[in-house]
Amino acid sequence: MSYRFSERLPLYLDLIRWSRPAGWLLLLWPTLAALWIADDGFPGWHLLSVFIAGTVLMRSAGCCINDVADRAFDRHVERTAQRPVTSGKVPVQEALAVGAVLAFAAFLLVLTTNPPTILLSFAALAITLLYPYAKRFVSMPQAVLGIAFSFGIPMAFAAVQGAREWSLAAVGAAVPPQAWWLLLGNLFWVLAYDTEYAMVDRNDDLKIGIRTSAITLGRFDVAGVMLFYAVYLASWGALTHSLGAGHFAWLGIALGAAQALWHFTLIRDRSRAGCFKAFRLNHWLGASVFGGIALDYALR
Repeated sequence: MSYRFSERLPLYLDLIRWSRPAGWLLLLWPTLAALWIADDGFPGWHLLSVFIAGTVLMRSAGCCINDVADRAFDRHVERTAQRPVTSGKVPVQEALAVGAVLAFAAFLLVLTTNPPTILLSFAALAITLLYPYAKRFVSMPQAVLGIAFSFGIPMAFAAVQGAREWSLAAVGAAVPPQAWWLLLGNLFWVLAYDTEYAMVDRNDDLKIGIRTSAITLGRFDVAGVMLFYAVYLASWGALTHSLGAGHFAWLGIALGAAQALWHFTLIRDRSRAGCFKAFRLNHWLGASVFGGIALDYALR
């Protein structure tokens, strides 16, 4: 049995994109920023460990679900044709089993927090399961992904400020309105970088009939990406300031804005290489915003 697992392990690591950490970093930075804001600084090793590990586990589980849902489409897309499920190297049931184990491990971590956070985790799971099918019905499925990739924000506030009560009222008390606005603002960042990602596959997606923001925006795709960046950075600057962050948080926003302008130079000719590079490097933009917030609280 152990020999068989050692044979399958490289395929599982490929399935969850282990060699490409940019995906889980895109989820991690806004979640950590929310933790720091909610706790007025370092949230402690327990919550930090729970949210880092939980982010990696849930993103990995999401990859399993996404690849199963998209296997019929992915074989027609140059970039995804050799993914383990699409190529048949990992059967559907096996991929779902791996995803279930990873999601269960993440849930065990959530159980060490509090009831409001646990309740929110069910909503997060539902959105994760919904996203792979959104592109069949929604013109801009990246918005659904934006909610999924931003749900760590209210969960972070709930974990820091939540009580021991099992009720929606307890969730409402633990998560202030600004946290939900932060989620909405972060959604625009997801729209920005995932539209860049969709621009890479636009020709393939048009052939197979998948809906994406890159297709919906058409010739306004580059302008749309830059507008999404602007909304994200402006809203996060204003909201983090209203929640107590100071000048160094604005420095992080400024560094993020500089990177967004650089990304414009990468995507303006709509080349596959440029758009994919811009997408891959977005985690540095998120790291800059988080770094400014963390530094601001550390120097008080």
